[in-house]
Amino acid sequence: MTRPTGPESGEFSNMQRRRVLHPPKHPPRVFHNPTDAVDMLCELHEEAVRFLRKRFLGSQPDSDSQVRFRAWYPEVRVEVFSHSRIDTRLSFGRVSAPGVYTTTITRPAMFRRYLTEQIGLLIENYGAAIEVANSNVPLPVQFAMDGVEIGTTDSTEIWGDAIPDHFDMPDLSIINDDIVNGVAVVPEFGTRPLAPFTAPRVDYSLARLRHYTATHYKHFQPLVLFTNYQFYVNAFEAYARRELADPSSDYTCLVTPGDKVMKDPASEIIPPASSPQMPAYHLKRKCGNGISLINIGIGPSNAKTATDHIAVLRSNAWIMLGHCAGLRVSQNLGDYVLAHAYLRKDQVLDHDLPVWVPVPTLAEIQKALEKAVGRITSSKGYDLKTIMRTGTVASVDNRNWELQASEGLTRQLSQSRAIALDMESATIAANGFRFRVPYGTLLCISDKPLHGELKLPGMATRFYRSQVDRHLLIGIKALESLRKMPQEFLHSRKLRSFSETAFR
Repeated sequence: MTRPTGPESGEFSNMQRRRVLHPPKHPPRVFHNPTDAVDMLCELHEEAVRFLRKRFLGSQPDSDSQVRFRAWYPEVRVEVFSHSRIDTRLSFGRVSAPGVYTTTITRPAMFRRYLTEQIGLLIENYGAAIEVANSNVPLPVQFAMDGVEIGTTDSTEIWGDAIPDHFDMPDLSIINDDIVNGVAVVPEFGTRPLAPFTAPRVDYSLARLRHYTATHYKHFQPLVLFTNYQFYVNAFEAYARRELADPSSDYTCLVTPGDKVMKDPASEIIPPASSPQMPAYHLKRKCGNGISLINIGIGPSNAKTATDHIAVLRSNAWIMLGHCAGLRVSQNLGDYVLAHAYLRKDQVLDHDLPVWVPVPTLAEIQKALEKAVGRITSSKGYDLKTIMRTGTVASVDNRNWELQASEGLTRQLSQSRAIALDMESATIAANGFRFRVPYGTLLCISDKPLHGELKLPGMATRFYRSQVDRHLLIGIKALESLRKMPQEFLHSRKLRSFSETAFR
């Protein structure tokens, strides 16, 4: 075994009777400035990552060695003493009761803007002192190897099956959604969660995002469009090219799968050798707040998978753009459906969010979408009703539901007042509700199976060609209007429960 060098420390584990080498543990430091607190978080996390990388890439296992390498996530801790009421209009930046609140932090450099904002609100609202220190939660070696293909390095072959003997691995017993699901157990006189996700949960999802979307998580933008058709991806690419060619536009580049960065609108986009399951495209701006579009494919399971992981990025808004079956005879192909309620028959979130939980619409998102429809279609007031209808959207888990459109299903759809049916919208909305991310749905009617208008190849091609560009533009303009809205307005109190984390 290569002997460790540098400012490292060692201690013996009473249970394993083996030496544990680790970076030096720093005493807690107190800050009254959010920028300084985040700087310290960055320092602690970088030190932990450097230590694990050095040990993994520069050491070799030894059958006689009892050495274990360990580093810890940094953590933020704050104690609120007062019951004094702060601005009741706030949906975040506040705690429900006095006490000690803490959370582990990962990749603080990437989350710097978010952390500075959230910590700053606690200091401003409570005059609180922010304590930063090493936590007691180990940082798994896999999560420290960001940028290194751990599965193909020589070091991986050298370590082989000995990796778990010398390094901490991800612990699925602590990677969960207990906090956002409202089932986290707070011990008596114990600390309460400060943020909706712990560091291991965030790292887990960041790794999954890279796998599913073929883009690095650092490229994801806070305004997100979900779709399930390649047509929308093509339209998004064309829109990005137009923006990049416009010298007055503040969009700077389009990042495509494989982390290809396109700044020249005439550049060719070369897809990766292996197509990702949910390709993502990121249109970036000079000052941030760009737009990401993710093609999640078909089905509620995909919708859940994508939103489960994107949620850790703490997006400002999610909007679903897709096609649906119109359920009313008065609707026409190409009409829009603005979801006002959701009938959840997709089943994928029933365990995390029971179906008896209502999923409300958010006025800010609804208004932005309605105004965007009016702006792009040049329809106003009562005339808007001729091309758009607001109502309940039903989401199912069976793409061929038409084959089982029994009297019972038809009755349920009618009793719910549903006006459209798809497979993803209710899942995305329910996960937005669960993860406290503002959400909305604008669908376009592509067929009417209950009325004999089926989606056939020739008809579908003509429909997509005429409708997709306009539909996508409506979604983009809605997000661009939401971008201008203060976050304390956008992140509605509707999404917050009785006892919430201070971080949004």
